[in-house]
Amino acid sequence: NGANGQLITTSNHVGTHLDGPLHFCTHGRDIASIPLEELYGPAVVVDISDIVEDYSIYSALDIIERVEVKDGDILIIHTGYHHYSWDSPEADEIRYMCKHPGPTMAFAEWCKQKRFKWIGVDCGSADHPMNTKIRDWMPELKKECEEYFQKKYKKSIEEIFPPEHYQLMHIQLFPLNIIHVENLGGDIDKLLNKRTVIGCFPWKFVGGESAFCRIVAFEQD
Repeated sequence: NGANGQLITTSNHVGTHLDGPLHFCTHGRDIASIPLEELYGPAVVVDISDIVEDYSIYSALDIIERVEVKDGDILIIHTGYHHYSWDSPEADEIRYMCKHPGPTMAFAEWCKQKRFKWIGVDCGSADHPMNTKIRDWMPELKKECEEYFQKKYKKSIEEIFPPEHYQLMHIQLFPLNIIHVENLGGDIDKLLNKRTVIGCFPWKFVGGESAFCRIVAFEQD
């Protein structure tokens, strides 16, 4: 009859996307149930790219030493690893998804204290890759990270990320509706160490645990 139609099968976790509470909390809200007021507001973009490297750990102190962070902010963390994403000249998907830096439980506790609206990261996950299933899926990288941790922190992966801390940025924070955006990029480099207003605009996916989204910064006069 002249109509054009498409059938698309895709992961919700490809490209810039918002992880909704339902992603790791069975009784959590779906994407369509998150009001816009919780996705838009005062924000800070912090650049820690000068102090992080493959597999490194970042802390709350690393953040507050560089920018003013307020209770209830939207916190965007610039690790610099978006320069390794698949749409960049330096594309390296293994480094981008499996070697990026991440935080420990102390950071998650700080996020709870600050009551952030949401958090954004410019890499594969808000969690350290060795605190996700990647630890099991990529044994050669686990060995590489183990050597790095022992040399830099004098601790093993299991000591830094014990089983009860597994995917702490998801499991600890999502029941409190402190969710996050992963795979940020675009023009993030124009906003480093600045306060601004940012909005997250996801596909309002009814029943969706996560969804594609666009992140927009509104420069203030």
